[in-house]
Amino acid sequence: MNLPNYTGPLHLEGAKVRHILCLSGGKDSTALALYMRDKVPEMEYAFADTGEELPETYDYLALLEAQLGKKINRLNPDRPFQHHLDIRNGFLPSGRQRWCTDLLKIKPFEAFVGDDLVYSYVGIRADENRSGYISSKTNIIPILPFKDDGLGYDEVMQILDDSGLGLPKYYEWRSRSGCYFCFYQQRNEWVGLKERHPDLFEKSKTFERFDEESGTRFTWNQRESLNELEQPERMAQIKADHQKRLERQSNFVPANLLDILSDDDDGEEGCLICHL
Repeated sequence: MNLPNYTGPLHLEGAKVRHILCLSGGKDSTALALYMRDKVPEMEYAFADTGEELPETYDYLALLEAQLGKKINRLNPDRPFQHHLDIRNGFLPSGRQRWCTDLLKIKPFEAFVGDDLVYSYVGIRADENRSGYISSKTNIIPILPFKDDGLGYDEVMQILDDSGLGLPKYYEWRSRSGCYFCFYQQRNEWVGLKERHPDLFEKSKTFERFDEESGTRFTWNQRESLNELEQPERMAQIKADHQKRLERQSNFVPANLLDILSDDDDGEEGCLICHL
């Protein structure tokens, strides 16, 4: 892996460069932290903590912190999610309006970086066709070690297995890291939240509302509210449909966990900032 030569306005002979790896609490960024641990001893680790994360995420980060032997900096937004929701009159974030990503993750990260010249290490694998978060700030230079070194899904899993960390527990029912109410969640993942964290499911419901004057629904999923989704017959249907998908996939090519947990009819891509 070769670091690019930076010749922009911040370039000074002998100037200090910071190396930062932002963690999501997911498998790829965790594997990257382990992969880079001995390659860049001066690496700084950071986690954009929205305050709305799953308990499993915090547990996994604590285990990783012990393995790295270094503090993981918690980057908190200046205002909580509820504040930003209130000033938007209850307009929930969505794939088209991802204001939560900008305010709760990107801004705290860029504030942590400041005006320093930074190499930002991103856990995008060699077998992925995406760019992830690219900052508009010219002093943040993305580095993609897995792509540069040709490491894909199998290699990432091997790194996690060799470390003893394995996957975070939420992968038993969820395909991505991020807030417990993430609008990119598939229906079967909402069912998983209901069954494993009923308190967080109930909290997610409190953010939804119906504007009687305009007839507008403010729900995490455009097709149904969480009140509708949690009805016993609806949850049973979602689980049955998910099981059928598992059986169909097992009859074709081997699928990784992200494919297995995904809901065919939603087809949304995860929050890219979570792959910093």
